[in-house]
Parts: sequence; C-alpha cells; structure tokens
Amino acid sequence: MTAPFLSLAQILNRLALTARWTLRDHRPALDGTCALCHSPDCPPAIAARDVLETIRQLRWRDTP
Repeated sequence: MTAPFLSLAQILNRLALTARWTLRDHRPALDGTCALCHSPDCPPAIAARDVLETIRQLRWRDTP
C-alpha cells in the first residue's frame, strides 16, 4: 500500500518497526560505543528510542 492509504495505526507500526531496526543496527559494542557510528552517544539510536517512547505515549494515552 502507498502512504496516502495507510491508517494512523499502520503508520505508527511502520515507524516502530523502523526504530527497532535502527536500534538493532546501532547496538553498542563491548566498549560502549556504537558499532556502526563509533560514537558513545549514537544520535540515530537516541532518535529511535525517542520515536518508540512517543509511540508508547500515543498508544497509552486516555482517549474519550
């Protein structure tokens, strides 16, 4: 399906899947640095964690 025909739930699921892939690829090595970026505070991993936290907040908020 193309983007204009996706529901909000489908878009959030795809964002979550992409964030999980990013976290898997940017997993820290034994020395604590990112195996891909070689930085101690990996910006893609931080962004992926933020995306997952935002999705969790959206899914668990009280809706009328």
